[in-house]
Amino acid sequence: MNANASQKMTNYRWVICSMLFLATTVNYLDRQVLSLTWKDFIAPEFHWSHSDYGNITAAFSLFYAFISLFSGKFIDWVGTKKGYIIAIFIWSLGACLHAGCGWLTMYIHELESKEVMQALEAGSTLALAISTTSVWLFMVCRIVLAMGESGNFPAAIKVTAEYFPKKDRALATSIFNSGASVGALVSPITIPFLARAYGWEWAFIIIGGLGFLWMGFWYYLYDKPEKSKYVNKDELAYVNQDDAYVDDVPAVVEEPKQTGIPIWKCFLLRHTWSYICGKFFTDGVWWFLLFWAPAYFSVQFGHRSDSTMGATLIFVVYLIVTVVSIAAGGYLPKFFIVRRRMEAYSGRLRAMLMFAFLPIFVILAQPLGQYSAWWPAIIIGLAGAGHQAWSANLYSTVGDMFPKGAIATITGIGTMTGGIASFAINKGAGWLFDLTERLGSDFHFLGFEGLEAGYMIIFCYCSVAYLIAWACMKTLVPRYKKVEI
Repeated sequence: MNANASQKMTNYRWVICSMLFLATTVNYLDRQVLSLTWKDFIAPEFHWSHSDYGNITAAFSLFYAFISLFSGKFIDWVGTKKGYIIAIFIWSLGACLHAGCGWLTMYIHELESKEVMQALEAGSTLALAISTTSVWLFMVCRIVLAMGESGNFPAAIKVTAEYFPKKDRALATSIFNSGASVGALVSPITIPFLARAYGWEWAFIIIGGLGFLWMGFWYYLYDKPEKSKYVNKDELAYVNQDDAYVDDVPAVVEEPKQTGIPIWKCFLLRHTWSYICGKFFTDGVWWFLLFWAPAYFSVQFGHRSDSTMGATLIFVVYLIVTVVSIAAGGYLPKFFIVRRRMEAYSGRLRAMLMFAFLPIFVILAQPLGQYSAWWPAIIIGLAGAGHQAWSANLYSTVGDMFPKGAIATITGIGTMTGGIASFAINKGAGWLFDLTERLGSDFHFLGFEGLEAGYMIIFCYCSVAYLIAWACMKTLVPRYKKVEI
C-alpha cells in the first residue's frame, strides 16, 4: 500500500502556481494602495488635481515600460528563483517608501503638521509648491515600485512554462493571473479602512510588508522541477510531455540548455510583434480600470472609497473579474485544445476572440449609470473579466511559440509595450478629466457633458480595443509556427 502511494504522481506544480498567485496578489495590492487613497485621503492633503494623479500613474507606467524591456532578459539571465526574490524585494521597498512622502514634503517646506498643509488656500503659491513637491516624491516611489513589479510577470510566465505542459498553461496562468483580480478585490475592503484608522502612510507600510514575507517562502519552496525534491518522476514526465514521448507515453527528459534570443533579434520576428499588439491595445484598458475606478465611483456617484457603498462597488467589480476570468480563461482554451483537439495556439486564439467581445459592453457604463451605480460596477467587472481571461491566454501564447530560454525576454518586451499604452491612457485620462471638468456643460460627447463626457470617451476606446488587438495578432501570426533559434 505504501509502495503504491509512493508511485502516485505528485502535484507540486500547483504549490508553485499558488506561490505565483500570492506574488501577483501582493503585486496588485501594492499597486492599488495609491488609487484607493489618493482622491479621499492624499489629494486634500497635497492639493492634487486629476492631472497630478494622472502624471504620477503615467510616470509609473512609463518607467514600468522602460525597465520591462530589460527585466525579462534579467530573469532569463539570473533564473526565476533569484530573479523573483530581487524583484519582490525592490517593489516591496518601493511600496513602503510612499509613506515618507508626506513627512518629507513638510520638512522641505518647513510646515509643522499635515493639518497646516491641508488648510492652505487652494491655488496659493505655497499650495502649488506643496503639490509639485509631493507629486515628484510620489513619482520617485512609483519608479522604485515599477522597477520591481516589472519582474513579476516575466518570472511568473517563465515558471509556468517550466512547471506546466502546454495544455495546462492557460489554466495555471489564469489562476496566478487572478491574483491581480484578488488583489484588487481585497484592496477596497482593507486599504481605505487602514488609511482611515491609522493614516494613509500605514496603509502603504502594512501592504508593502507582505512582499518580504513571500520572499522567505519562495526561497525554501522553489527549485526547477528536475531539481526539486518535491517533484517525483511521474510528475516530471507529465510536466515535460510536450518535449518527448516513448510509445505515446510522456518520457522523463533532462532540461536542455536554455538558449536565449538577443533583444534586437526579437523585434525581427512577427511572433514578437503579434504579442506586442496584443499587449499594446489592451493593457492600458486594464490599468485605466484599476487606477481610476475608485475615483470614478467617488466623483460620479459620491461613494468615497472608505464608505461602505464605495468599498462594496469596487469589491463587486473585482469579484466578477475573479470568478468569470478563472472560469472562462482556464476552461475555454482547454476545451478547444483537449476536447476539440485543436492545436494549442489556434485554440487559444479562438478563446481570445470570445473574450474580446466582453469589453464591448463597457460602452453602456455611462448611459446605464444614470439609473444606478450598480450598472457600471457590473459592466466594468465583466470588461475586467474579459481582460484577465484574454491576458492569461495572451501570456500563454509566448510559451506556445518561443523556446523556454526566451520566454521571460519576450514577456518583458510585451510588458514594456503594455506600460507604454498605460502611460498614454493614464496621462491622457488625467488631462481629459481636468479639461472636461473645467469646461463643464460646454463640453459634449454622445449626449454627455463635462466630466461624464470625458469618461464616455475613454469607455468608447476600451470597448473596441480587444477586437483591434485580436485582428492584428491573427494577421501577423495566422497559424501556429514555433520560433526556431
